[in-house]
Amino acid sequence: MHRYKAQAATVLLTALAPASWGTTYVVTTRLLPPGHPLFAGLMRALPAGLLALAITRVLPRGEWWWRTAVLGVLNIGAMPLLFVAAERLPGGVAATLGAAQPLLVAALGLALLHDRPTAWRLAWGVLGVLGVGLVVLGPRARLDAVGVLAGLGHTAMMAAGVVLTKRWGRPAGVGPLTLAGWQLTAGGLLLLPLTLAAEGVPQRIDAGAAGGYLWLGSMGGLIAYTLWFRGIGRLPVAASAPLVLLSPLVATVIGVAQGESLSMPQVLGFALALIALVAAQLGPAERKKTETKEEFHHAEEHDDRRARSHRDGRRPSGRRGEDARTPRAGAVPEAAGERRP
Repeated sequence: MHRYKAQAATVLLTALAPASWGTTYVVTTRLLPPGHPLFAGLMRALPAGLLALAITRVLPRGEWWWRTAVLGVLNIGAMPLLFVAAERLPGGVAATLGAAQPLLVAALGLALLHDRPTAWRLAWGVLGVLGVGLVVLGPRARLDAVGVLAGLGHTAMMAAGVVLTKRWGRPAGVGPLTLAGWQLTAGGLLLLPLTLAAEGVPQRIDAGAAGGYLWLGSMGGLIAYTLWFRGIGRLPVAASAPLVLLSPLVATVIGVAQGESLSMPQVLGFALALIALVAAQLGPAERKKTETKEEFHHAEEHDDRRARSHRDGRRPSGRRGEDARTPRAGAVPEAAGERRP
């Protein structure tokens, strides 16, 4: 019971990350200066990364220099694509493109983690893709090709980042805050020259824009990625990947509250994508597989205990604290009721 409570707490904390990312769309369209997606990505990454490095005072070592660069590009460097999608697409529709991430994670997990998806997951995954297609191809979605490609590109890079983060884990003694700081700094340093060369700094940053950048860099940046990397390290990929569905859910709720509308096919497609991708991770086949693995591990542990007992010259005992040592040759058993000195 304690293990399930701990896992539930981990899931809830991890879910705060994609839930905060769902606010990116309304912050971008309502508060930030338009036409500066690179600068928005830079402000979300570099200040938060430098702050984390100042707090932890730990730098990568050895192979983690290039691993951090790769993860920084995938998890952080793709941020401008998210802001491009947020500027060109309605909030709920833009976030719904991220609903394809669990399916991409399943495919990459098969290739890199050798985690073979079950038929249940594949079937629901196909239905999830159909649901996303209904949302994207809605007749009144006000979509454009650049926004759709940017949203899907961000989703694909984030999926690769999730799988590689799970495969590589973290160095010994390095916490999720340190890992988040490394990647945010690496991604921010990548975006810095691109931003200065292509966009520059917005001419005017008012109080609303400053508040938007602060929110994106704190809750949507440092805090969210720290919780996200912590969850990826503790949860199976099949459990962490569906949590990104909270991003389109939050964005859609905010969009509807602000007057945006979705056509009936888009609503049905959105619902189908959510149901399909969640069901792919909660199916009976997956639970049976998990239970079988747990039983196998328990059996292995039992056999290991028995083997250690035999090596130590002990007989397996069913009662805790019972002396099960084999009597030495020539030893006289104690009489009933006789106490040892």
